[in-house]
Amino acid sequence: MKKIFISIIVAASLLAGCEWLEDNLPEGLTDGEIIEGLKTALNVGTDTASGTLSLRDGYYGNPLVKIPLPPEVAAIRDEINSNTTLASISSTIGLENTFEKVIYAVNRSAEDAARDAAPIFKNAITNLTISQGWDILHGTVPSKKSTAAAAFDSTAATKYLMNETYDPLTALYAPKINASLDKDLIADVSATEAWSSLTTTYNSFMGRSDVQTAITLANLLGSNIDLPASINSNLGEFSTQKALDGLFFKVGNEEIKIRRDPWKWATTTVGNILTKVFGSDD
Repeated sequence: MKKIFISIIVAASLLAGCEWLEDNLPEGLTDGEIIEGLKTALNVGTDTASGTLSLRDGYYGNPLVKIPLPPEVAAIRDEINSNTTLASISSTIGLENTFEKVIYAVNRSAEDAARDAAPIFKNAITNLTISQGWDILHGTVPSKKSTAAAAFDSTAATKYLMNETYDPLTALYAPKINASLDKDLIADVSATEAWSSLTTTYNSFMGRSDVQTAITLANLLGSNIDLPASINSNLGEFSTQKALDGLFFKVGNEEIKIRRDPWKWATTTVGNILTKVFGSDD
């Protein structure tokens, strides 16, 4: 029972404010035990974030992380839809619908890739030192320390993970995203196929005489329609970056929730703390 009580106290104290930590941590615990508990908390946060995003509509159904069209393509769409004639032609030939298909397919691809993201965090969490762990608990990003006083950073752990994992995550995540882009995730159509359809349809759109006439007329009237001859964005590179941005956003949210309500976190993960930090002895 004593061990369970200590486990709950430690779990509740992890990632809370430093004043609470200094006044309430139970005696007799080593730095190593406390940091091991922090690692468990980080594992829970990253597992939750990647697990949530890997669900259907994890990306697509959340406007805060939903992956949009690449900026170049979004600007093209907006430019077309700003002109009534061009918007009508776009809708008629299916270009507008293809824009939406690409957004849908890319987000489904990110959801598919997210299921493999959590293990990539494990190495950085495992290699967390006692010194780095205490910095994080006190709201300081380990690699960003300075002599000047800094405000408590409630996403210090997330920023540490971003600094440590962004490049390897990109290297490992990009092939998964690209593989997912090739999967038939919606009505036997992959994101790559949807993208190919978009570029082909756009090229056909720009080759139409009525489109060129509408652009010329709009420019004569001062509307200044400026559309590129083709779409050149790298869908895989853009999707990988946005997928990782969404992943770290969700990890940050999990960290903030743990800091704001550590007792709630303790009651839901005390089994993990009991097993990972203290083992099964009496």
